[in-house]
Amino acid sequence: MIKFVENASLRPYNTFGLDVKADLFVEYSAEEDLRAIFHDERVARKPFLHIGQGSNLLFTDDYHGVVLHSAIKGIRPTSQGEEVVLLECGAGETWDYVCEWCVEHGFYGVENLSGIPGEVGAAAVQNIGAYGVEFKDVVVAVSVYDIEQDKHVIVSAEQCQYGYRTSLFKQAECKRRFVVTGTLLSLARKAQFKLDYGNIKAALLERGFTLLQGSEKRKPARAERAKAITLRAMREAILSVRDSKLPDPKVMGNAGSFFKNPIIARERYDALLANDPDMPKYDVDETHVKVPAGWLIEHAGCRDRRVGDAGVYPLQCLVIVNRGKASANDIIQLARIIVETVRERYGIELEPEVNFI
Repeated sequence: MIKFVENASLRPYNTFGLDVKADLFVEYSAEEDLRAIFHDERVARKPFLHIGQGSNLLFTDDYHGVVLHSAIKGIRPTSQGEEVVLLECGAGETWDYVCEWCVEHGFYGVENLSGIPGEVGAAAVQNIGAYGVEFKDVVVAVSVYDIEQDKHVIVSAEQCQYGYRTSLFKQAECKRRFVVTGTLLSLARKAQFKLDYGNIKAALLERGFTLLQGSEKRKPARAERAKAITLRAMREAILSVRDSKLPDPKVMGNAGSFFKNPIIARERYDALLANDPDMPKYDVDETHVKVPAGWLIEHAGCRDRRVGDAGVYPLQCLVIVNRGKASANDIIQLARIIVETVRERYGIELEPEVNFI
C-alpha cells in the first residue's frame, strides 16, 4: 500500500518537534512499492529524502521535494543454531521494539542499544551505537532498493563500510541511489554482556545483581542475596541509565546526541591532561582516543547556554533541546556557539551527529 500526501506536515517525523512541511510525503509498506514510487511522475526526477522517525534530523526549513517513509514491518528468525540466530527486520520497525523483541526471545547482542529512538532503516544508515555496542557488531547484511539499477540488492556488512556513526549509505551519491528496506542481524544465544560503559554496573548493583559472568567461579559476598544478570535486567539497567540522562523527545524535543564524540591523537590527549587531568577517554587504537563530547561541552562552560528556546540539556550536555518554541535557527546558532567555545577551550573541533536538512 502506498500513501501520497501533498503539503504534508513533518512535525510527527522529527523529534525536535519543528513544524515544517514537505511538498509531497510518501509512505509505503512493501519493498515492491518502491519501484512504483520512483516511476511515478510525482516522484521521478524530484529531490527526495528518506526518513524514519526523524530522531537524527534537523529540518532548517520546509522540504521542497519528496519525503519517503517506510512502513515495512516484521521481525522473523531465518536461521537458528545452537549459538546464533539470524533475524530479518523490516526497515520500518521501531528499533527499540526490536531490542525488546530480542530480550523476550532470549537473543543477546542488542540489549545495550535499548532505548535508542528511530527505526531499523535509520539504524543501518547511521550505525547507531551506545554503551560499547554498535549496529555494525550485529548486522550481517542490509537489503536495499537500488534506484539506479531499479532492483533490490543485498549489501553485505563489509560492503556497508561501517565506521563511527557512518556508513556507505551516508555518502552523497549513495543517499540518492539506495533505500534501505530491511536488515539481517546475527544474535547470540548465550550471554556476553558488556558492562564497562556509563553507569551500567552501578544500575545493576542497585538492583542486587552480581557482576560475575561466564566461567568466573568466585562467589560474591552475600551470595544468598546476589542475583545473576539476566537479559531483561540488562535491558532495564540500560533504559534506566538512559532515562536518568536523556530527555524524552515527546516531552522535550531533541535529537539525542547532537555531536559526535571526537577522536583525537593520543599525544594531543596527553597534552590536554596537563590542564585537565580528569578528562575521560576511550581507547580507539594505539595512537588515538575518543573523548566524550558531553564532557568537553560542560567543562568548556556551555552547560547552561541557551539561544531562544534552544538549550543545552544540563543532565547530558551532548544533547540540545527544544524547550518549547525553538526555531531551527535557534538550534543552529546554539550549536555554533558550542563548537566555537569548545574549539577555543580545547582546540578540538566538534562535528554534528545530527543531519541538517
